[in-house]
Amino acid sequence: MSMLSSKSVLIPIDVQQAFDDPVWGRRNNRDMEQRGLALLAAWRAAGRPVINVKHNSVEPDSTLRPDRPGNAFKPGFEPQDGEALIEKTVNAAFIGTTLEADLRGQGIEQIVLFGLTSDQCVSTTARVGANLGFDVLVVGDACVAFDQKGPEGEAVSAEHIHLAHLTTLNTEFGRVVNSAAVIAALD
Repeated sequence: MSMLSSKSVLIPIDVQQAFDDPVWGRRNNRDMEQRGLALLAAWRAAGRPVINVKHNSVEPDSTLRPDRPGNAFKPGFEPQDGEALIEKTVNAAFIGTTLEADLRGQGIEQIVLFGLTSDQCVSTTARVGANLGFDVLVVGDACVAFDQKGPEGEAVSAEHIHLAHLTTLNTEFGRVVNSAAVIAALD
């Protein structure tokens, strides 16, 4: 059986310029954009549907606010003609949007997610999607996390956060796969 369902959609999440701002700190996976662009190109060449997700923050100081330059997509990740755009204000792309209705209306059974960040919007969207009954694939090598401070102020590396979230997603909410495997499965 193929990894990919014939009723799957690729959902790039929040691949926006805001995340290049130094305020976010150090990130892991410097190859995320290259892998994401390769995945998008192969997916589009296969004629499969893409639903783009953009975060429009309502937080006063956020780099992701719609009135800030960081709200724009990173180069190459802009939606193409005919592709849907879901604009959200919280972590999960399903909350306060038409995403679930759009997927059900198109008969989509499987969602393939990548983007920013592994631990926040990608993870939350994957978890909600799984809870709604979708088969969830997370393209782990096309996701990014940032260094953070733990509850006691301890440093937690982007690599640890990324791995921990991909591990729990793979354990309970779907399957974590790599971009090369998804591209190979498109053939």
